[in-house]
Amino acid sequence: MSSTQSELRDISKNDRAQALGQKPCVIWLTGLSAAGKSSIASGLQSTLFNRGLHCFLLDGDTVRLGLSRDLGYSDADRQEHIRRVGEISRLFVDAGLIVLVALISPFRVERNAVRALFEPGEFIEVFVDTPLAVCEQRDPKGLYRRARAGQVPLFTGIDSPYEAPEQAEVVLAANEMGIDDCVARLVDFLQTRGNIPR
Repeated sequence: MSSTQSELRDISKNDRAQALGQKPCVIWLTGLSAAGKSSIASGLQSTLFNRGLHCFLLDGDTVRLGLSRDLGYSDADRQEHIRRVGEISRLFVDAGLIVLVALISPFRVERNAVRALFEPGEFIEVFVDTPLAVCEQRDPKGLYRRARAGQVPLFTGIDSPYEAPEQAEVVLAANEMGIDDCVARLVDFLQTRGNIPR
């Protein structure tokens, strides 16, 4: 057997995690449109990256431009969109990364189905708990205004329900906390859990 053949072996998730100096996980931020999910996830990504950690952000809107561009907003299409993001997240976690997902993901059953893809402790559900009235006031894309006018059917929070997490690992009252405070809370949580060094 050649030396090259003797060195061949499967590289595990633990091998990759040790090489990267972090404990991989997916941080799944859920909440209404305009709750602050993407802003918090982006801030957390910058903080982790600046600390030399390896992470990747999957934003629901961005994923819909490519991987899910064939999907609409029916319940079935939303379910498939979430399934796809969950599977991609699992692959990234297997690669040793910290994955940040910013996705409305309105239904508990779908979020729980994604959680089931991961080993215990790898899926961290973060509820960005911003009241509907605050989200409507922000309305950066004008979606709530259009939904109220009947121009956007099945819009979460208006004519389609949002089911808040019952046992999220982290709850962020984003209408009371600034982005930096939310990011700091998540960094502290990840440090306490041992996902990233202090």
